[in-house]
Amino acid sequence: MNETRRDRNAEGRAHNARPRDGLGRPMPYGTPGVARQPEGIVRTPRETLAEAQRLLDEGMPFHAHEVFEDAWKSGPEGERELWRGLAQLAVGLTHAARGNITGGPRLLRRGAGALAPFAEAAPYGLSIAGLSAWAKELADRVESGPTVDAAAEAPRLRG
Repeated sequence: MNETRRDRNAEGRAHNARPRDGLGRPMPYGTPGVARQPEGIVRTPRETLAEAQRLLDEGMPFHAHEVFEDAWKSGPEGERELWRGLAQLAVGLTHAARGNITGGPRLLRRGAGALAPFAEAAPYGLSIAGLSAWAKELADRVESGPTVDAAAEAPRLRG
């Protein structure tokens, strides 16, 4: 890669090809990184939740966010806020693990707010109340400054 030119995908769109670490941070070219999540995968809701939980448990919330983003973009209109809220929780955890004491809590709270309308229905066995409580508690803790371990803080998506 010529460092003065932007990376491009097969369609010619800008696409950063730098390797990434487990929290999605770009690393120098030539450095071994963590395999990226393929984009645009259409999964069933249960497959989405299983894959995202696996990634969260492995301390890779950035990658879980990408799985939720695929569901958000490909799912039915009535569920887009659900998947977007879950993506925001995952990226909030990502920022919290990176030490971002402003962005992490903001995204965790925004994700909890996006999930609130789904609390009674608890779609796909999701523990909406549990996820919201987890997000708010973690947001409060992160604001006081400690960087968190993403794997240790991974939420349980289903009750």
